[in-house]
Amino acid sequence: MPVLVITGTGTEVGKTVVTAAVAATALAAGRSVAVLKAAQTGVLPGEPGDAAEVARLAGPVTTAELARYPEPLAPATAARRAGRAPVHPHEVAEAAAKLATEHDLVLVEGAGGLLVRFDAAGGTLADAAGLLSAPVLVVTAAGLGTLNTTELTARELRSRGLDLAGLVIGSWPAEPDLAARCNLADLPDVTRAPLLGSVPAGSAALSPARFRAAAPQWLAPRLDGSWDVEAFRTREAPGAP
Repeated sequence: MPVLVITGTGTEVGKTVVTAAVAATALAAGRSVAVLKAAQTGVLPGEPGDAAEVARLAGPVTTAELARYPEPLAPATAARRAGRAPVHPHEVAEAAAKLATEHDLVLVEGAGGLLVRFDAAGGTLADAAGLLSAPVLVVTAAGLGTLNTTELTARELRSRGLDLAGLVIGSWPAEPDLAARCNLADLPDVTRAPLLGSVPAGSAALSPARFRAAAPQWLAPRLDGSWDVEAFRTREAPGAP
């Protein structure tokens, strides 16, 4: 897959850390990687954004950012309030396609969830994925409430004819509760998509060297890693229905 679109089921689900893990694992497999942040919000000029965080954790990746807005809002709203031009889906697709001519893998990280608006016309990351004909990896939360948002995201992708590559849990707790343990079975059931990984909570605090060494263990072979979903369920959710 030369281009992989990475979205979350919402904000603060671990999307950037998962993007870094995918990048680090691809680099370890000998692939060249570019990371495209479609629209960065809530970050001032000169401050490191999500793409820079991916590079810090993952290693030597090419980074690109199409637009940056200072307020932590949806991109369309942030652009309007800042009096700046918005990002449009076709611009995201064009930038990703160009990067794909120069790299083995291009990771396109969205802002928030799949249908967060980029522009006043209602353009979204889903539209960009459609223009690219690219698979979409969904980063989801582990615990209570995740089934609804994850199933809705999966349904929207399928309604648009987009390829749902799979799910990655963005922050797996050290001591998972009953809901999290049950969700290891329920998430793939309600979405009809495979679990392709689970990133431990707090992974962003690891040193870059430790992050890069561990990342392949968090992701399934389809993402160049060695993570085994059945072994993970056996270890983390014994006795869960």
